[in-house]
Amino acid sequence: MTIAKGITIEGLSKSYDALSVIENLNLHVERGEFVSILGPSGCGKSTLFSVLTGIDQASEGEVLIDGQPLAQAGSPFAWMPQRDVLFPWRTVADNVGLGYQVAGKRKKKEARERALDLLPIFGLEDFADSHPYQLSGGMRQRVALARTIAQDRDILLLDEPFGALDALTRTELQLWLDEIWERERWTVMLITHDVREAVLLSDRIYVFSDRPAQIVAEFEVPLERPRTIEMLAGAQATQLELDLLRALHVGLGDIS
Repeated sequence: MTIAKGITIEGLSKSYDALSVIENLNLHVERGEFVSILGPSGCGKSTLFSVLTGIDQASEGEVLIDGQPLAQAGSPFAWMPQRDVLFPWRTVADNVGLGYQVAGKRKKKEARERALDLLPIFGLEDFADSHPYQLSGGMRQRVALARTIAQDRDILLLDEPFGALDALTRTELQLWLDEIWERERWTVMLITHDVREAVLLSDRIYVFSDRPAQIVAEFEVPLERPRTIEMLAGAQATQLELDLLRALHVGLGDIS
């Protein structure tokens, strides 16, 4: 399993020719902390993940992993995109095993054996030999997250992993993710457009401005753990949701 590490981002900027997408971004994530990022569509949230994983290069700034420059930290990030991107010809066990194959260059048989040990954590042990077309959307997202975990990275980057699901399934998976995170304590960065999702899952929440992305506000989530859906009806959660919505409007330049 992953070993939690912390992230520090200092003065990070990213431009594409004359288009500035991220500007002088400074944030941190503690070891084993669950941090969410809220912001308008197209503001640069996913670009940040692209920079962290090395798909794109920062124009300026530095990323530190437990105080060590990213270039010296190996490959600490596992990135789960919004779409599950499962291989339809592979079974659940073999899709999850692909994470082990990519991370450790293991042969398919060994990777499958390790995947079978991982599946019970995600409630997938009865679906090891099923194919993606036989699964619900929620189950497919569980498989995708299990494959992400199987990469044995130090930090999970979750890019709107439940955004394409219906409201009921999304809530069920949010509570499920909170439950397994409580047990495993990975370091997590979550991109979401769902204010309630951020409140339900996070220790802290950053609010980004419209492009170029800058931090408008940072909020601690005062709710106890483990989280329950009933907590969202409480005064603390309701007030935090209101504060987050106000901060998002500020980030869009709307201060009315």
